Amino acid sequence: MKDIPFISLDQAALGMDQWGVEGRPFVFICDYLGENVWWGTEEDARKWGIIFEFNQKQSTGYLGEIQFDKYPISYKDYLQKFNQVQSGLKRGDSFLVNLTFPTPIQTNLSIEEIFLHAQAKYKLLIQDQLVVFSPEPFIHIENNKIQAFPMKGTLAVNEKNRPDDLRIDAKEQAEHATIVDLIRNDICRVAYPIQVEKYQYIEQVKTHSQDLWQMSSLISGEIMPEFKNKLGSILKALLPAGSITGAPKAATMDIIKKSEGYERGFYTGIMGKYDGTTLDSGVLIRFIEQIEENLVFKSGGGITVFSDPEKEYLELIQKVYLPI
Repeated sequence: MKDIPFISLDQAALGMDQWGVEGRPFVFICDYLGENVWWGTEEDARKWGIIFEFNQKQSTGYLGEIQFDKYPISYKDYLQKFNQVQSGLKRGDSFLVNLTFPTPIQTNLSIEEIFLHAQAKYKLLIQDQLVVFSPEPFIHIENNKIQAFPMKGTLAVNEKNRPDDLRIDAKEQAEHATIVDLIRNDICRVAYPIQVEKYQYIEQVKTHSQDLWQMSSLISGEIMPEFKNKLGSILKALLPAGSITGAPKAATMDIIKKSEGYERGFYTGIMGKYDGTTLDSGVLIRFIEQIEENLVFKSGGGITVFSDPEKEYLELIQKVYLPI
């Protein structure tokens, strides 16, 4: 395994600003806390075993029978963490907390095979370390316009459910509205004016067992002159992503640190690609990490004071899947 030369987001932002102003293409990955960032050319990324795919649809071929078993946290242990988060919510420290957990999995596929065959908008492979197949965009920048696509709200696709059930559910509405407001405030740091172009649109996400509906919104703004083409500075102003933290961000991250009891690492960080004129980026969710010979799938969901712990526990488990 190669020792990738990571640097902090503060350090990386300076170089990314310079390349953005010069119109020089680059790719990048950034962990949840902005402590480990790699950026450079796509060719250099491959030399370090970092492989990106954006919005590519390809034939998956025949894999045969897929073995996929998951061993999630017990409901008793989950409930203890859930109640800890609820205490913070009821004190008013936060309005929404994205609570996540690692789930050990077993599969007959390698992370390289998962990367090759997974169907997702944003795919990342760090060889011998992790694979990501994320449906969630972070930001898109083109012609000095920034767009964000916060994704919050999940429902299993079955004969009992309809996509509109997400829109009319009080808890899902509150959760989604909170994230949209948070992302609007984040975008205001680098752009003006801001508008919500689309609110609560539903997309279907493929899994190896049962598909999911996911609810998103589209927020956009005109980048301020002082941030024009300064891509690193824009990322610094917006990270970590609001959809995987909560609101208000700083207090919520403190609750997350105390409640989760593990290191997220690159899970819930971001990946991105700048082609010289356009920046596209995605949130590192739907995430499998290889730890020696073992695989761990990291997943979670948003918790509000209206949350039902049994439903949230089920959502945590539903999000552990292969999109194949």
